[in-house]
Amino acid sequence: MAGKEEELGERNGSARIDIGSTTPADSGHARLHQLGYKQELKRDLSVLSNFAFSFSIISVLTGITTLYNTGLRFGGTVTMTYGWFVAGIFTMSVGLSMAEICSSYPTSGGLYYWSARLSGKQWAPFASWMTGWYCSSRLPSSSFVELFHLSFISVPVLFNIVGQWAVTTSVDFSLAQLLQVIILLSTGGNNGGGYLASKYVVIGFHGGILLVHAIINSLPISWLSFFGQLAAAWNVIGVFVLMILIPTVATERSSARFVFTHFNTQNDAGIHSKLYIFVLGLLMSQYTLTGYDASAHMTEETKSADKNGPKGIISSIGISIIVGWAYLLGITFAVTNIPYLLSSDNDAGGYAIAEVFYLAFKSRYGTGVGGIICLGVVAVAIFFCGMSSVTSNSRMAYAFSRDGAMPLSSFWHRVNRQEVPVNAVWLSAVVSFCMALTSLGSLVAFQAMVSIATVGLYVAYAMPIFFRITLARNSFVAGPFNLGRYGVMVGWVSVLWVATITVLFSLPVAYPVTKDTLNYTPVAVGGLLILTVGSWLLSARHWFKGPITNINT
Repeated sequence: MAGKEEELGERNGSARIDIGSTTPADSGHARLHQLGYKQELKRDLSVLSNFAFSFSIISVLTGITTLYNTGLRFGGTVTMTYGWFVAGIFTMSVGLSMAEICSSYPTSGGLYYWSARLSGKQWAPFASWMTGWYCSSRLPSSSFVELFHLSFISVPVLFNIVGQWAVTTSVDFSLAQLLQVIILLSTGGNNGGGYLASKYVVIGFHGGILLVHAIINSLPISWLSFFGQLAAAWNVIGVFVLMILIPTVATERSSARFVFTHFNTQNDAGIHSKLYIFVLGLLMSQYTLTGYDASAHMTEETKSADKNGPKGIISSIGISIIVGWAYLLGITFAVTNIPYLLSSDNDAGGYAIAEVFYLAFKSRYGTGVGGIICLGVVAVAIFFCGMSSVTSNSRMAYAFSRDGAMPLSSFWHRVNRQEVPVNAVWLSAVVSFCMALTSLGSLVAFQAMVSIATVGLYVAYAMPIFFRITLARNSFVAGPFNLGRYGVMVGWVSVLWVATITVLFSLPVAYPVTKDTLNYTPVAVGGLLILTVGSWLLSARHWFKGPITNINT
């Protein structure tokens, strides 16, 4: 085993660290040293805490609530009820493949580090560059030239992390929009003279939410562990309370036949093909089931990370699939009039789930206050989702800067006395806020950028898996968690699924196609791809050599 590991390290251009008798008792700590990194973050998270971060970012209350309109418009109850399992099965396949790699390489760098180690010495620089690696330690000595190179590579090197920031942006912006709807309903609703906050107020909400998230993430990891577990508990309890309460309170409920067989083809998008409609409706499920790579980014702070990191990934996906389907069913049984829920003329201004909650209580008690309180439960879950997302972002930014991949890397890499990468925390919050500012100019531009949160992240998920089943098929050294002889087969299923959804989610979502209805997902993702490849061909291939370590060998 040791001989294979040394051979793998040489093949990938990375040094293997022989720590001999000084091997730490924690297996994750020992493996980190073998990979060539110092233990700089406090390793204090249990497997439950690791799971909690990914589960809170997946947050079925967040994803389903914010994209429920999409599910209703494209296919309705059938798309949501069955599409959830279609997306869930393939997402679990991706998660299993990632968990196997995480067990072998439990570092905060996650995806981009995996790509470098799995692609072999010849391809490591290009592979890690494409996934989002770091710049080589062999940069020209001139400080001006070094700054030029760092500035030039900042966009492509962030091909992976930009998806992470886009997730935080979309989650916290979704919370700001939900607060807008809660205020609207609390002041009388759309038809009762309620107050509809302007886009400037919404962006103010967004900034305030990010500020609180940055403050919380500056606390010691023991506090973050507590908040993470609280978030996981809130999501589970919240789901079961809402899935039982809403259909119970509603005076009108749909039948089981409607929930399991009604396929909605009435949309204002000019799309009539049932298959096309079903595919577009899958976006709700696939968008929700993202972010579980957080367990990998938290491995340097997790005890026995080579075992508990993979457990965090798999359990967060599995439990989210079960809990999410329960939430979908419970809410959908209270749906009786899809066109009305999607209409901008209803009290919630077209926010479907908000209208479902509001009508359920108003129809029985004459007031929708109970529904507004239920929206508050969802709002807290979204808040926790954004909090955990900032945590994951900051650890990835920390790993990038540790490897010298960002301008001012030494600054972003610093940890405080509580061993928290506090500068990376505030960087993540500021970048996420700046990304949301595009909403002031055009919601179309904002939605195009946020689309990277789904397609861009899954492309980043697929790259190390692809390298594991191709270039590293015979050389991959599995960790404590592995898929055995099924690893390659599951890997191919994962890669093909990502390729499929990348194409499907790039298709037009409305006809005729105009500048306002064009799906800008391929433009946003393709633009990043062109920048990444272009900068590699023009500059990086001459000096970027791949992984480095921060332990002397």
